[in-house]
Amino acid sequence: MRPMTSLVGDTAALDRFLDVFPAWLRTLGEDAGALGSLVAEGDDETRRYVTSGLNYIFKSLDLIPDGIDDLGFCDDAFVIRVAAALACESDANAKNGILGRLADDARQVEAFLGDDYPRLVAYVKGLRKGAARGRTVEDIMTDASARASFVSEVAAWSKEYQVPSFTRDVKTLIKLKAFLSAKLA
Repeated sequence: MRPMTSLVGDTAALDRFLDVFPAWLRTLGEDAGALGSLVAEGDDETRRYVTSGLNYIFKSLDLIPDGIDDLGFCDDAFVIRVAAALACESDANAKNGILGRLADDARQVEAFLGDDYPRLVAYVKGLRKGAARGRTVEDIMTDASARASFVSEVAAWSKEYQVPSFTRDVKTLIKLKAFLSAKLA
């Protein structure tokens, strides 16, 4: 994978990201809702990754604060894709439907982040131990009431999600890369 510095000279590569990332922001609510339906079914390892990716959406202190114009929800879109890729790695049979599509998208996250991608993967793996809204992934996985509440909150969030702006400019990509690189260091 090429680092961002080499991408700056490659307009075609940048144009791809300038088209892809806004599309991911447009479908983030739908993607989260579809993943939420998987939390109650499937292999535990797969569900743990899906749950940790979705629980990230509710973190008050995430990699990029949601209120930052153009960038605020990009990290959420990246995290659920990496979580889907990890879920598919844990169970090859899971690589279909929404999980397969998002896992495939993770390759574009890797192409964009380059050397920072392994740090994002490590970060997403660590989310399995974290908490959001006072709930850990383990709480959600082992407590039927917590799981039902979580799935309901994901469904509500996905319906209320407002697609944010994303300025189709190379500077937006440079800011995104710099922000993530600094936070993942």
